[in-house]
Amino acid sequence: MKTSAVFSAVLSLLSLASTGSAHGHHHHHHKHSDSGTSSASAPATFTPLQVFKNVNLVHIVSLEKNYVKESINVVIENIDKEAQSDYILPFTNEQLSRLGGVVVRDRKNAESGPFVVEPVEFESSGPNQYVRIRLPTPLAPGAQQTLGITYYLLSASKPLPASIKQEEQQFLSYSFSAYCPSVYTTSKQKTEVKFASTNIPDYTKLPGSGDVKEFPQKQGSKLVYGPFDEKPAGALEPVQVRFEFNKPVIHVSRLERDIEVSHWGGNVAFEERYDLEHRGANLSSLFNRVKWQQSQYYNPVTHALKEMKFPLRVGSADPYYTDVIGNVSTSHFRSNKREALLEIKPRYPLFGGWKYPFTIGWNSDAANFLRKTATGGFVLNVPFLEGPKQPEGVEYEQVVVRLILPEGAENVKWTTGIPKSSISEAGVQIHKTYLDTIGRTALVIKGRNLVDDFRDRDLTVTYDYPMSAVLRKPLVVFSSSMAVFVSLWLLSLINLKFATKK
Repeated sequence: MKTSAVFSAVLSLLSLASTGSAHGHHHHHHKHSDSGTSSASAPATFTPLQVFKNVNLVHIVSLEKNYVKESINVVIENIDKEAQSDYILPFTNEQLSRLGGVVVRDRKNAESGPFVVEPVEFESSGPNQYVRIRLPTPLAPGAQQTLGITYYLLSASKPLPASIKQEEQQFLSYSFSAYCPSVYTTSKQKTEVKFASTNIPDYTKLPGSGDVKEFPQKQGSKLVYGPFDEKPAGALEPVQVRFEFNKPVIHVSRLERDIEVSHWGGNVAFEERYDLEHRGANLSSLFNRVKWQQSQYYNPVTHALKEMKFPLRVGSADPYYTDVIGNVSTSHFRSNKREALLEIKPRYPLFGGWKYPFTIGWNSDAANFLRKTATGGFVLNVPFLEGPKQPEGVEYEQVVVRLILPEGAENVKWTTGIPKSSISEAGVQIHKTYLDTIGRTALVIKGRNLVDDFRDRDLTVTYDYPMSAVLRKPLVVFSSSMAVFVSLWLLSLINLKFATKK
């Protein structure tokens, strides 16, 4: 009777403890995924209210890298009778899946931080989705505010023609609206399109206005559509541009970045696993290596990916570079007091439609990233994203950062300079490796639709590491070694000789 009572008491304690720990982890897990309400209570449809007017809008579309960066600088005015705090931005369903790095600021007030940006949740699966921008202080009736909105669109351009010879130039095309998509009336606007080269053979022409006969006006490596006079909410003017982009179109469909912290070894180990592909024009005929080798003598500009440069933090050491086959010897590492640069060459040049998975890794002194606080806790500051630094740009569809802390690390909190809209989920997990008893604390953060503009943004993690946890590993090593010695000693005492007849 007594034992069963004790047993039930232990069970109830265990269930309390497990719910407590589940609750603690729950808090971390939903740090970034509480935007909007849950889909169960989401409204069926959403119609933006006509409470703002865009007084003056400049839409900048940058096609200088292999991803699209768009900026909307707009003076908004509250035309309602009440103060308003939600400005709505429309995107197509298809755009929203490729949208990342949305940042909104007040252009007249540099001190104020980025505004809260979140998707509008509703049931209807119409062609349009919306993003809600929350103004930090509601805008009074008749008042104006200047917003600076920037965001990135991945996998946005397409090669045209879709296949070319290996020595031919590559051209990309991009389709968009010459009128900036808006759910509000826009009094005055223009759209500027920037390119990496002045070679823009094709673009949609529109009738001009005022002194200008037709749009766009070409100014070097820039096209300007507009200025246009007043356009109603939802007005669109589809246009297409085709431009030379004789560079690789690098798309990383998934990057797994592991950062392992060792207090005992005083080391931080980095490993990155890339699933990389070239989204450019395919080869119209088989790759000709002889022709390639001959052309390399002149080092011509090419759309093939030949090498990648990874600037690492000063003090990085012991780099390695492997792919599916094994170690790749075509890499070069330069390290001194000013820089640490890892240059790698894939086994073969990468052309459009080709994929190349590979892994790189390196070590660094923990003193470069880790410091102890006055209260006995620890602060770790590492880049969220490093990756190759290429003139043509690199886009990342999925990034999984796994920060593996020492065994027994607790009370993990984190912040990052990556826009909140690009963090899809985060949580603390347990990661088991050699000689672990309870497993290491691992912070896993998933980002999506990021670009190399965000490389070297901080990831700051604070955690506690109690003395009992610090001593756990040496105790495990000591006790397991002792167990081996004792068992060997006991074995040596056993008499294994055969009794010999006297």
